[in-house]
Amino acid sequence: MAIGASSAFKEGKLKMADIQLANLVDMDSPQAVIDEAIKIIGLFPQKTKPQRIRSAFTQTVSLYNGQWKDVSRCNTDYHNLKHVTDCFLAMVRLLHGAAVSGIRFSFSQTCQGLVSALLHDVGYLQHKEDTLGTGAKFTTSHVRRGMDFVQRHFAAFGLEQADVHACMTMIHCTDLGADLSAIPFPDQATERLGKMLATADILAQMADRTYLEKLLLLYFELDEACVDDYVDELDLLRRAEDFYLQMTDRFELRLDAFNRLMIHHFQARWDIDQDLYQRSIRKQQKYLQAILQQNSDDPRCWLRRSRIVEMVRSRYN
Repeated sequence: MAIGASSAFKEGKLKMADIQLANLVDMDSPQAVIDEAIKIIGLFPQKTKPQRIRSAFTQTVSLYNGQWKDVSRCNTDYHNLKHVTDCFLAMVRLLHGAAVSGIRFSFSQTCQGLVSALLHDVGYLQHKEDTLGTGAKFTTSHVRRGMDFVQRHFAAFGLEQADVHACMTMIHCTDLGADLSAIPFPDQATERLGKMLATADILAQMADRTYLEKLLLLYFELDEACVDDYVDELDLLRRAEDFYLQMTDRFELRLDAFNRLMIHHFQARWDIDQDLYQRSIRKQQKYLQAILQQNSDDPRCWLRRSRIVEMVRSRYN
């Protein structure tokens, strides 16, 4: 259920329990996501061409749905279309927060950042002649594959040749293992946008109301890619507490604390004086701590959203 307008909050019609990230927009609907994004983009101070953004978004949805001639439908359960649209909207919101804070980008730079958000995980998609396994096997190479995809298909997403290098460096920033200081950013604006995209990518994942359930799906993607950092999906779930702390440090020390721009968006768009991403992440973290302290040997018993646990058990066990 999406909240109709910020005026409802101003008039006291919404209880504090209703003010949750998941209640603002139906994130399971790509149409609802792009409609909200266009509304936010209309609040930007610079002149924009919303149809250009909408076209790139529509092209991305068709790509992930297998409607391109040479690319198969997305078949990864964690890094899927919903994650892409979550990341895209998080990026729009950060850009709005930046504008409210006085950090301005040209419309061309804004397009680069938003298209990069749409394509940052396109490296997980398989070519149609590749029928071995799923796109998860590209986990360790998906960032480079995504950068290569932009080089080949930039025009389909409304970009110019001159935009390609900037977009590639932005996508590079989403690699958790990348040394950001070694990335050849063409200018300060591109560096800022790259770090904002890396921030949006993390926020979109960790603030998802089904994040803890989806970590089980992430394990099996890593397993297919032969990334042996975890013994099993429960090991990944238990070690997620440390990941929260690592990402907090990453925001502050490597990504220039651009996550702090979110509150300015929520204040201006919804008249809500909170960063709802951070609120959602803290609730997830608190719940994770609680279920790991239960006497049950299997914390999956406490993960009930969207029947993801049942799906994992039926598919992988």
